[in-house]
Amino acid sequence: MRYVLLGSIQRAVDRLRVSVQLVEAATGTQLWAEWFDRRVDHIFALQDEIALSLLGALVPGLQRAEIARVHRKGPESLDAYDLVLLSRRDVDSGMPDRVRRALAALERAVLLEPSYAMAHANMAMCHHCLFLRGGLKEERRAASIQHAREAMHHGPDDATALALAAFSIGVDGHDRGRALAAFETALTLSPSCAIALILGSVVLGWGGEAARAIEWSERGLRLSPFDPWAFAGYDAQAMSHLLLGDFEEASQAAYRSVQANPSHSITYVQLAAALAKFGKMSEARAAAARVLELQPGFRYGLQFTGVNCAPKLAQVLGEALGCVGLPA
Repeated sequence: MRYVLLGSIQRAVDRLRVSVQLVEAATGTQLWAEWFDRRVDHIFALQDEIALSLLGALVPGLQRAEIARVHRKGPESLDAYDLVLLSRRDVDSGMPDRVRRALAALERAVLLEPSYAMAHANMAMCHHCLFLRGGLKEERRAASIQHAREAMHHGPDDATALALAAFSIGVDGHDRGRALAAFETALTLSPSCAIALILGSVVLGWGGEAARAIEWSERGLRLSPFDPWAFAGYDAQAMSHLLLGDFEEASQAAYRSVQANPSHSITYVQLAAALAKFGKMSEARAAAARVLELQPGFRYGLQFTGVNCAPKLAQVLGEALGCVGLPA
């Protein structure tokens, strides 16, 4: 047993406080702690809410602890599970230079365990990044879709693998129907699977389903507010508020996206568009310049084609981005 989850419950009149901490069993070191303070009007609903909140908060904390553990191991002792963990920080960055490094570890993992769904799912995300940020090369798109299919085949009961694979199927494969069915399956398997809601919101957002994208994103971020993919959820909110004409809300969501991942080019695309629509042109142009610093070959028309952007959303974004100097 590598980790222990400890907890306590306190009640004061009509309120209940649940305190939880994750501890490394061997050393007693506290790795993560959280508390939940709720009214007790409906005790069974409260129990469900705390369970979901706890799982959503615990998973990222446990993942960070496992990643730190793997980084302390010698490279010769890494198994397929360790190699997937080793790659996660780079996969989650969403930037080409880092995902190339992740791919090297993931390819080793697949050699060790060809049917490892999470290895294939993360490889799909890597090839997605290299497709969308690396020149829209067809071989990258095909690799993303193929590894996503492998992840779905080998991990039909793995909610996280299904969520990652669904993202590639929806964005790179342009099959939103199949992607959303996979996201729903992931949420049936694990209702606290925040990554399914966050990545699902991006697929919904690019598809022009603004209200549903916002709702999924907000649910996912409530479950896992510090998720490594939180920036993507805020991106979905930003593009969706833009489509709905709520430009102030769009700019706030875009600022949160940049704060969550300041080195990701597309976060600044949403910010530039939102600020332009909100009338803050100097800040919008600064955000547009940052896009080109991070991704010199960026062309918004190619980007929209790559993700099969809904026509109305492409029009709204295109009008804003053209005004701040980003090339089509």
